[in-house]
Amino acid sequence: MSNKEEEHQVEHSFSPEVDVLSPEHRDFLVARHGTFELDPVPAMSDLDPLNWSTSKKIVNLTLVAFHAMMATFTASAIQSAFVDISADLGVSMQRTSYLTSLVIAILGGAPLFWRPVSQAYGRRPVFLLSLICSLICNVGCGLCHSYGTMAFCRALTAFFISPAASIGSGVVSEMFFKKQRARCMGVWTTMVTLGVPVAPFIFGFVALRVGYRWIYWTLAITNGVQFILYFFLGSETRYVEGTPAAEKTPTSYFGRLLSFRRIDPTPLRAYDFIQPLLLGRFACIAIPAAAYAMIFLWGSVMITIEIPQLYPELFGFNTQQVGLQFAAVIIGTLLGEQVGGILSDKWMWAARKRRGGQVDPQPEYRLWISYFGHALTIAGVVVFLVQTERIGAHWDVTPLVGAAVAAAGNQIVTTVMITYAVDCYRTEAAGVGVFIIFVRQIWGFIGPFWFPQLIEEVGLKDSSAVAAGMMIAVSMIPTMLLQWKGESWRD
Repeated sequence: MSNKEEEHQVEHSFSPEVDVLSPEHRDFLVARHGTFELDPVPAMSDLDPLNWSTSKKIVNLTLVAFHAMMATFTASAIQSAFVDISADLGVSMQRTSYLTSLVIAILGGAPLFWRPVSQAYGRRPVFLLSLICSLICNVGCGLCHSYGTMAFCRALTAFFISPAASIGSGVVSEMFFKKQRARCMGVWTTMVTLGVPVAPFIFGFVALRVGYRWIYWTLAITNGVQFILYFFLGSETRYVEGTPAAEKTPTSYFGRLLSFRRIDPTPLRAYDFIQPLLLGRFACIAIPAAAYAMIFLWGSVMITIEIPQLYPELFGFNTQQVGLQFAAVIIGTLLGEQVGGILSDKWMWAARKRRGGQVDPQPEYRLWISYFGHALTIAGVVVFLVQTERIGAHWDVTPLVGAAVAAAGNQIVTTVMITYAVDCYRTEAAGVGVFIIFVRQIWGFIGPFWFPQLIEEVGLKDSSAVAAGMMIAVSMIPTMLLQWKGESWRD
């Protein structure tokens, strides 16, 4: 059997919708995709994002994923410059770190507003508004000379830059078939995760050479470039078949660029703005959200918050040297995604082949991959904390090896858990993303308030035992329970 035939055999599970397709609809799908056995089944329209060309999908995924990265990138942009900002604004290092914690919290809550707005008016108008307002707010941050006004401008920036970091799961689900979902979801989640270490890695150089305020000017310039690219290259992925907006969408290129209209005529209700929070009543969403949040708290937030606070004090590092430490987290994240995204999809395809190529495994089968992530994160965090205490005032690379291992594990858990939850409730993909990011960001916001006290009271080495215990209790054990009972809970 050729590779192409083998891929076709295991391509997608047969959706129930296939049985009721008209002959014309089947012919349309065969002409466009080479088969009508697709999951989900696209509409018989070129406007349905599932029917777009691969190149158009990749362009849109790239724009949305980079936009998502800019949310966490903006949050952590000032981390390597905590010392400079503390001296300039006359506040303590811990209070300076709250300028990051504040953004983390708002990145979790703001999508509750953006999701229903983007459902009604489309993803593209929300993303364009997000970018132009973020640009303005970053300029405001660069002009601030007091702690209060900088915190206020950072809060506004977080509110406006947040949409793609949460509703990106809905965008991926709107463009890609089930077979491609983990890999493409992995691109989005990887960029969200990479924003955390990449920003201080880059801006450590910027703060040392031209001053930390150029962090804000660079963010503003980047938002401007994003706006231009998204205006001309970005397309609307929200498609509601049978609505007036779907039937009257302009066909010309410039007509589509300037077309801003309501996509979903369903009236907005107050309930729509809290509906994602109610998804927490479903165990197949709540458990992945809690498990992922705990792994993210220790494997990402703790490490990236503590490096800029501990390393200047322990080793006398400047902003550039602090920024360089984040290379370990970047490398670990990229390596982890090879398992969480690509291997995760292949794992599911292989299971389907063993079933004769006709029946997909249950979504819980994907969770086997997550155990690698849990184990790596626990091991990496323990190595980072223990080795940081052991080396004392003499820097060596061993804590960063732990940071890289933890980052790899964090990324595996990120992609697997979000993809699993979306597979369980695809029609609520955007809401699932909002809920999971909300839980993650709230945990991430709380952490920096008690990390310093924990480390001061029990030390770095003993803190590793606390971290391992929390990750086992809140992440690994509930995941095992979910794998055992998840199918019956969904039913």
